[in-house]
Amino acid sequence: PTRSPLPVKTFTVKPFLFRLLRPLPMPVIAILIGLLTGLAVWAVLDQVQGRMISKIANRELKTQLSLRSREGLIRFDRYVASYAATTRLLANHRRLAEHLDPIVWLPNEPFETRLYRDAKPAWLADSFARYELPTPSHILLLDGTGALREVYESRGQPLPGELTDKIRRQLTWPDGMRPLLVAVGGLPYLVIGDLIEDSEGFPMGTLVLAVPVDADFLTAAQQVIWPERVLVALVTGSTQRIVTSVDPETLPPGTHLKTWRRDYLITSQPLSQQETGGWDLHFTTFVSHASVDRMARHMRTFEWRQRGLTALIFILVFTAVIYLVSARLNRILKRMSRFAHRALGIAQPGFQRGNNQLLLLEDWIQQFTQLVLKARQELSRHYEHEMRETEALKAAIMEASLDSIVTIDGRGRIVDCNPTAERAFGLRRDRDIGQPFAVRSVAASDLPLFDGLLAESHRAQREGREPHVRGELAALRHDGTTMPVELSIVPIEVDDGTFYTLYMHDITERLEAEREIKSLARIANESPNPILRVAEAGRLVFANRASRPLLEAWGCAVGDRLPADWVAEVDQALVDGETHERETVLAGQVYALLFTPIRELGYVNIYGRDITAVRRAEQEARQHQAELVHVCRLSTLGEVATGMAHELNQPLSAIANFANGASRRLQGDLIEPQPLIQAMGQITTQAERASEIIRRLRALVAKQPPIRSAADLNAMVREVCSFVEFDVERLGIALHLEMAPGRILVNVDLVQIEQVLLNLVRNALDALADMPAAERRIAIRTRVTPDEAEVEIEDNGPGIEPTQMRRLFEPFYTTKDSGMGMGLPISRTILDDHDGRIWAESQPGAGTTFHVVLPVIATAERTTDSAT
Repeated sequence: PTRSPLPVKTFTVKPFLFRLLRPLPMPVIAILIGLLTGLAVWAVLDQVQGRMISKIANRELKTQLSLRSREGLIRFDRYVASYAATTRLLANHRRLAEHLDPIVWLPNEPFETRLYRDAKPAWLADSFARYELPTPSHILLLDGTGALREVYESRGQPLPGELTDKIRRQLTWPDGMRPLLVAVGGLPYLVIGDLIEDSEGFPMGTLVLAVPVDADFLTAAQQVIWPERVLVALVTGSTQRIVTSVDPETLPPGTHLKTWRRDYLITSQPLSQQETGGWDLHFTTFVSHASVDRMARHMRTFEWRQRGLTALIFILVFTAVIYLVSARLNRILKRMSRFAHRALGIAQPGFQRGNNQLLLLEDWIQQFTQLVLKARQELSRHYEHEMRETEALKAAIMEASLDSIVTIDGRGRIVDCNPTAERAFGLRRDRDIGQPFAVRSVAASDLPLFDGLLAESHRAQREGREPHVRGELAALRHDGTTMPVELSIVPIEVDDGTFYTLYMHDITERLEAEREIKSLARIANESPNPILRVAEAGRLVFANRASRPLLEAWGCAVGDRLPADWVAEVDQALVDGETHERETVLAGQVYALLFTPIRELGYVNIYGRDITAVRRAEQEARQHQAELVHVCRLSTLGEVATGMAHELNQPLSAIANFANGASRRLQGDLIEPQPLIQAMGQITTQAERASEIIRRLRALVAKQPPIRSAADLNAMVREVCSFVEFDVERLGIALHLEMAPGRILVNVDLVQIEQVLLNLVRNALDALADMPAAERRIAIRTRVTPDEAEVEIEDNGPGIEPTQMRRLFEPFYTTKDSGMGMGLPISRTILDDHDGRIWAESQPGAGTTFHVVLPVIATAERTTDSAT
């Protein structure tokens, strides 16, 4: 449907400028606006930037003048320090020491001062030219009393008596000679002295340099090239007159400073009283006004050039931006007009080529504004509808809330409440709206707390802080019983005043849970075992009553640091994040401490357990085990007794034969020394052999506490083989030894490990008893790695059935008819105690191999041992 255009209010009076710009195209208008804006910017910058640049120039000028003045004074002080260093070098020079070494200056002897004028003295080293310093006008040698002994006049000028007196007065100062500016005839002199010592370090006198501080001195001190000429001078502080200057013709001495203030910028800095001896001198810098004005002109020229360039760039940029924005805006307005024509039925304005379209749209925009106002009214009605929907939604939320929500005014009267509050406090809207809330719904004991929370919320809102206040108090139910609630107060500022929304959450269940947690926490304190909690840096934060013996032994209490070694254990547990276990003996009790880290909270729980009774039972078990091992050895002794008896019979028979032979020779008067000595030697050898057999037998069966020591595993294997040598020969068994080269050192109880090996070899002999004599073979091998040593005992007997292999190391289980079933279990127990291992491998009908592994403690020298 076609809409008729709305009536538009038109304006008959148009500004003259708009009527003038209406026929102009947009590019021309943009250029004119850019030019006008550039001129305005130029005028503003001319006023503002000129003053700012003048301030910056003056501040920079003052900074430069102060900097140059300080630099000039620093160079002056360094130049004086160079003379002081040169004086020290000349006073300690070899030439001067050699010159004064044979001279003895007596205090009261008459003398005549030696004068050098035409030639330089031999004792004076050529150090001034080396350091590019002008030669002093006078160089003096004074003895220990201050008497003038020798003088060198480098410039042919006689030594002023006034200068000599001031040098002598300076010698009486407590700190000795030091660089000093003194006035002599109105001219400053730099006087520097140093102590002269002979080759043995005995003081001989003083070397003094006197340098006139004239134009040459100041020129040499200010060796720097400035962009403009800078003059320096020394000026008296009291009279403000020039004493000496770098250019006497330009700045004549004796002239007053005010004479030069019209032509120069003057900066003065006082010299220290220590350097001038109380003479008030100032180091003054002169910078001509002409150089300053020249620098200012350069800055103004530069500023005008920069300002013109800035204005030009601004005009170009502003013109381009205005043109682009106006062109873009023109296109947008065209689209808006087409849209308004299609959507609202508004006639499009007549755009003609070459005219200012923005100004032609003025009337049309007024009409469009009225349409926008109408649309705004419609939007306002839509917004009110949404607000009603939002209020309904908020009401539904309050209705469904599980917490009690009550709104009160500034006087504490109820304004609104939700159904949860009605059920909890027995409120009714038609009855309790406008009634005081706290009197009937807050316990009397907590009324001051409630009023304080309201006041705190109001004060926080007035001070701009977070007004949301929380607290806990006791509320009254509708039946008069109390319930703990968590109260949250949110103030609301409206035109009628301040209202407060109270959010109350029943915390009965939470408090009961907290009480339950506290009761559970008491369990740790009532535990019969020590429980401690240690934070970072070893600080003890909790310890139950059972931990008292530990704390007394450590000498600490809750809040203190643990001893250093336990702090390190706690830190290690936190770093690893794993549970550590450690045993310790405190006050005669043995405790097992379990360190459990809680890394996310930054502490470690220590759970202790008194294991004194357990360790005592383990010790008794080890004693019983030792007794059982001894019984096993006695049993093994019965098996090897026959072999030992046969082995003992051989040396005893040999002893008897040699003794009878020697007796017959003596009875037959056949006394020949050599045969008798040989017979006695054989008797001794056989007796020692029998003694060694008895010693090994006693060591095997002796009951003694375990003793660990370094032993050679190869030697133990050979000794065990000697125990069964008789049975091996009796049964005709081929025994092969394949030993690793060198020595294999292990830390073991020699008797117990020999018992294990002997038991395994005896089992191998028993396994071969039913085999044909020609097929009986036993092989014993030793191997070594960097960490472990292994012994293999292999036989070619009938082997062990798989069903028997599973029970091979069980106590009292045996595969022999007359066995006790304790040999292998005891062997495993011994090896476990030595951190070793034992296992068996068997193939039925092909033989059995037992493996014994022990840790190696060292790799010693190994000698080549051939396999036998």
